[in-house]
Amino acid sequence: MLTPTRAVRVFACAAPVDMRKGFDGLSALVEQHLGRQLLKGDVFLFVGKSRRRAKVLYFDGTGLVLLTKRLFQGRFARPWPEKDATSVELTVAELSLFLEGCELAGRWKLSPPAFEEKTLAVGRAP
Repeated sequence: MLTPTRAVRVFACAAPVDMRKGFDGLSALVEQHLGRQLLKGDVFLFVGKSRRRAKVLYFDGTGLVLLTKRLFQGRFARPWPEKDATSVELTVAELSLFLEGCELAGRWKLSPPAFEEKTLAVGRAP
């Protein structure tokens, strides 16, 4: 089960992927094509060329988890809007919307950016 927190980063591969790939093939894509480390806890989304299958790969602290979804009707949204990008970053909420069939997820930012704590300088004049 995915942790519904904004601290988890989700990356969608920005190119169609051969859906025959399993743990090892997708792990290699994460490290070689996306330039990321799988064991850091990030979540990775892969979509096939026909956009009828999607796979989600992540490390849960004890091992790799691979979730697969195959649609019987319709297609997943295309998560690769820009030609030069290697990945598209999503929030966990956007990933959930994507897997539910939302056509906007992965194309436009649907969630506000993560909260960043800023310290204010008290007593300083501008």
